[in-house]
Amino acid sequence: MSERLADIAERMVAHHKGLLAADESSSTIKKRFDTIELESTADSRRDYREMLFRASAMKDYVSGVILYDETIRQSARDGTPLVDLIKAAGAIPGIKVDTGAKPLAGFPGETVTEGLDGLRERLKEYYELGARFSKWRAVITIGERKPSYEALLANAHALARYAALCQEAGIVPIVEPEVLMDGPDAVHDIATCYEVSEWTLKTVFEQLYYAKVDLEGTILKPSMVIAGQKCPTQAGPDEVAEKTVKLLRACVPAAVPGIAFLSGGQSSVLATEHLSRMNAIGGLPWKLTFSYGRALQAAALNAWGGKPENVAAGQRAFDHRARMNALAAAGKWSLEIERQAA
Repeated sequence: MSERLADIAERMVAHHKGLLAADESSSTIKKRFDTIELESTADSRRDYREMLFRASAMKDYVSGVILYDETIRQSARDGTPLVDLIKAAGAIPGIKVDTGAKPLAGFPGETVTEGLDGLRERLKEYYELGARFSKWRAVITIGERKPSYEALLANAHALARYAALCQEAGIVPIVEPEVLMDGPDAVHDIATCYEVSEWTLKTVFEQLYYAKVDLEGTILKPSMVIAGQKCPTQAGPDEVAEKTVKLLRACVPAAVPGIAFLSGGQSSVLATEHLSRMNAIGGLPWKLTFSYGRALQAAALNAWGGKPENVAAGQRAFDHRARMNALAAAGKWSLEIERQAA
């Protein structure tokens, strides 16, 4: 008998664990490899992912891994499928299924995420390859007269259609409406971010309802309520936590088992601190955890540097960052602990 979607979703937000977003496209990971002067090839990408998947953090602090199409098909150097390494650590393999944000016709500067064509067939194949959850990222832009209702609705509708197809295939959908942090400095303050995030989440959950998506078998991956990177007035961690929790209480039904935040361009430590401050508030109907990519991997990538002799160093860096975020998922992280554990 196949596992219930609600049970998979609960495992994805297991106590003190979170998700590793290792679903960078080939072009994105090339940019990251460029920073360590490493050529991006199928083998180097495999070696990097294998280093992460064999780290002890996978067993202790990671509940699931979001993979890219290439990675879910790859095997480690010894021939073991990477999916099996993830399973052996007790984590759940997942898969990114959208094909990226493309310009929305008639609305300059806004996008709609594509990938619905052929998705039913792709999901069936991914299920057979071992994926039990998936991810679809919608991109919402803050700016002058942005976002438009049309852009919000198009992205929310696509997220709902994607989620319904996933559940039909026995796969838990991660619904990711990301409000970008790069709006104009005069526009993108934390108050505007709250307003846009509220509008976004309410539109998304309306569309999920119309699509008959089972919320108990769904995970939300939102951005935090935070000022844009160019805004001269940056909110402190407590304000970010308070406003984000207020947003969730206003918009997210209690039936959703968990919320796994994206880091959205924040520094590794700041993303950890914000998550911990939110969990310290307490009294929430959902589990709040992490689904970080760069904020989990940056230190590990730099420590590894593409060199086989640095694999252990890369794994130690990954283990540290994952442990810090696991503490944050319990509301128990502090800067003192961060410094002592470094």
